[in-house]
Amino acid sequence: MHIASVPVPSHSRLRRIVIGLFVLVLGLAFMGMTYENIFEARDRRFNPTEGQLVNVGGKKMHIDCQGQGSPTVLLESGLGDSYVSWRKVQPKIAEFARVCSYDRAGVGYSDASSRPRTSNVMAEELHTLLRSANIAPPYILVGHSMGGHTVRLYASLYRNEVAGMVLVDASHPDQEMRFPPELKNMQGTWLREAEFLEFTLPFGIPRLMGFCDNEPTERAADCNFHTAREGVAEMKGFSDSAAQTAATSALGDLPLAVLSHDPDKPSSELPPDLAKSTNDAWGKMQVELSHLSTRGTQKIAKNSGHYIQIDRPDEVIEAIRNIVEQARVAQSPLPAKPN
Repeated sequence: MHIASVPVPSHSRLRRIVIGLFVLVLGLAFMGMTYENIFEARDRRFNPTEGQLVNVGGKKMHIDCQGQGSPTVLLESGLGDSYVSWRKVQPKIAEFARVCSYDRAGVGYSDASSRPRTSNVMAEELHTLLRSANIAPPYILVGHSMGGHTVRLYASLYRNEVAGMVLVDASHPDQEMRFPPELKNMQGTWLREAEFLEFTLPFGIPRLMGFCDNEPTERAADCNFHTAREGVAEMKGFSDSAAQTAATSALGDLPLAVLSHDPDKPSSELPPDLAKSTNDAWGKMQVELSHLSTRGTQKIAKNSGHYIQIDRPDEVIEAIRNIVEQARVAQSPLPAKPN
């Protein structure tokens, strides 16, 4: 009985198939990179950044200052966020004080840094930026989320430059130990998602999949490879940043306002049972942050999630106004005693 044989591709034919697939992948990658570069350039052309690029040790860092008056309010964004996260509050603060937002190295419009991406380094880089941009102290430091670590480290390193502080739903150095253990698994998932964005953004995949923000100004600042890479680096350095912050001392009698998100508006990324236990732990740690200063206060921003400056900009503006006024009273010379 004759058994038909299955045709097997020759080595030369198999090689041509492999080469063809390789060329196809290269072609698609090239098309994706071209697509991404064109739309990044288009976004930035039609949505130009405000502020200036300052030369800091041979690298450019972006800072945007508005308004007049002392002390200067400095806005420090959260993990992976650009200066755009303050767009709803900065113009209003500029009505009563000079206020500056900026992009950390590697984020938004700032060049990347080769230094470790921890809050101690970020505080030092901010100090150098302010010196290079001729923005003199004293400062009111405003830190959102992980930015809370950075402003606390800045105050520890350069205490005589700081006149007050506002912590906007800021991170607590012990939060990783005090959050529910189940959150660890979710944090691993979030890191893998961030790494996916980092590795695929150069080829335009996140943009094609609709992951880039619909708001043009935010998309122009944030939807790019180096911002995604910085976000991953900051996530990986978060534990080090927390440990550095934990080693700092209390703030003495520094004017301090702690603004916390509404516990009745938990994160939609967490299942209800995990959201409640996480919020309970977060609430206790927010109270503890207000005890860093003998003049510390805490307020819950009703109907706000983690981004209070987006959900309730009025609350952030009012908290900053109060700290600015306290700092100005402290700066005012005492009236001369009558003879």
